[in-house]
Amino acid sequence: MSNFETDGPSDNEWEDRGELAWNEFDWEKYLREQDDVIHRYLAFYEQSKGHEDRIDETAHLMGWDEDSWSSDPSDTPSRETPEPEAESEIGEGKDEPYTLHKNPIFISTKAIYLSLKRPWERLAINPAKAPQALALDLHAALYRGEEQAMLAIQALDFGDYAMAISLFKRALGELNRTFALLNANPVAKLPAVVHYREDALPRLFDLREIWLRVMNECREELERPADDDSEG
Repeated sequence: MSNFETDGPSDNEWEDRGELAWNEFDWEKYLREQDDVIHRYLAFYEQSKGHEDRIDETAHLMGWDEDSWSSDPSDTPSRETPEPEAESEIGEGKDEPYTLHKNPIFISTKAIYLSLKRPWERLAINPAKAPQALALDLHAALYRGEEQAMLAIQALDFGDYAMAISLFKRALGELNRTFALLNANPVAKLPAVVHYREDALPRLFDLREIWLRVMNECREELERPADDDSEG
């Protein structure tokens, strides 16, 4: 995570996208491929669940190196998605555009949240397993946390590091609320929720670790002297 050297895709990438002239089918296929990347990340993450450094191990399995944990789209490795060979000619053979969906922080955050939301939704639908108040509160905290994180990653992707930090702080606030709900005393009397908590807590800690790493890189970037200005 030491590759904050551009202002995100706004300067060049967005302009280049117009040359692709993709239609709705092309974009739908592209988005489905990016959905597959999220599920591939989640499969690797589950495979690495017993490792202490599972987020780094998962990143390695995805083909990402340390510099991939940044907002620089030019260095987002194309290894994230398989190279299309005999598939439809999206974009008439041109390179795929960069979008937020290719950002490793976006992929990892979406994947881990998916692994938190799906089992909770299956559990919370049964009031005998989770009281309605807890079901709604935890569900809301998960979704609010993901929403704030997505906004933070978008700010990060456009090089607005100060705003990204502020939004990640909000996401961490929702993460802390999720911790508080799962660790509340009444939960100890709910076996299904206790079982969910045991699996969820490491995932929540991993989200926090990813975001804290990114926030630290943002602060380092904000404190870095403006070389261009000093040279002028």
